[in-house]
Amino acid sequence: MAVEEIRATALRAESTVLAAVAAGLTAADLERPSPCPPWTVAGLLGHVIVASGRVGPAIEAARAAGARPGPLTDASGYYRPDHRFSPAVNADRVDVAAELAARLRTAPVLAAELAAACQLTLTLVESAPAGTLVRTRHGDLMPLTDFVVTRVVELGVHGLDLAIALDSEPWLTGEAAAVLEDLLLPGGNQPARLQALLNCDRPGLIARLTGRAQLSPAEQSALADAGVTALALG
Repeated sequence: MAVEEIRATALRAESTVLAAVAAGLTAADLERPSPCPPWTVAGLLGHVIVASGRVGPAIEAARAAGARPGPLTDASGYYRPDHRFSPAVNADRVDVAAELAARLRTAPVLAAELAAACQLTLTLVESAPAGTLVRTRHGDLMPLTDFVVTRVVELGVHGLDLAIALDSEPWLTGEAAAVLEDLLLPGGNQPARLQALLNCDRPGLIARLTGRAQLSPAEQSALADAGVTALALG
């Protein structure tokens, strides 16, 4: 399977599971605090919906700019600590998601909106010509296939956040986990070896690599020895 197909498959798998989880939430579940304050579970779902729908605008932004040359950003470079985490951008990120969640209100509607946003993204990704570039809202010029990785991050990593908020076992899919491992681990590191070293399962490894689980000093040392450096995921 080509890299593009692997990433699209991961996006489809993870969005399908997350939408199913969202559809089964209660009104009380939606009001729970999330590990990403000030969002509640509903607000965090609103953020994932917004993030899942950014592929179309990013494709259009690149088209509008024409063939203007510039350096390309890959998925790792997208997660760098610059203006994208400024107070103004963070405030906008929080407010837009919270407002969307307040408008959609119920779990079935939030789930349907998420499924629709992801399906539109998948349609765009699967119909895009090879070599398609996007221009992100932060100004990055990226290959579409790398931008898809960042959308898998939004679904998979925030899915871990939602599982924490709901006191649930993680539902991270194997397809999304593989894409995340490829992003988060330097070349030559075997995920299974690190799982054994850290005494955790696959979602537990992703949680440790993304700051969703507190690391002991021994775990910090093990990851440092493996050459793992954290990305600025927010």
